[in-house]
Amino acid sequence: MAVRVESDWAESQAQAVAAGFELSGNAQTGELTLYTPLGTTAAALSWSDQTALMRTNGDVRSFASLDALIEQAVGTQIPVTALFAWLAGDNMRAAGWSADLSQLAEGRLTARRTDPPPVTELRLVLEK
Repeated sequence: MAVRVESDWAESQAQAVAAGFELSGNAQTGELTLYTPLGTTAAALSWSDQTALMRTNGDVRSFASLDALIEQAVGTQIPVTALFAWLAGDNMRAAGWSADLSQLAEGRLTARRTDPPPVTELRLVLEK
């Protein structure tokens, strides 16, 4: 998984996060584990209708919503409902986002948000 957020400022650099990941569940109840390049767990996220939690280095943080949880973990909002649809091959619309599912059969998904700024790109490489 790679997330790149372009800078709003001409003199600032884009922010980028890259991590291995495991994703299970759905937009209502699920888990996302992010791994460092060395394979250790960077963060374990879990959510349901009642909770949104992030576990890092033995600490547990609670969030008001899944959107707030994802934004804290990867640095920007990701449309989780649309993401699960995209992974299932459904090019669901998400406000400001466009998804390229043309390489999904090869295990690659790219999505890009242009509105609202800043421009954000999400790239996933899936293992079969």
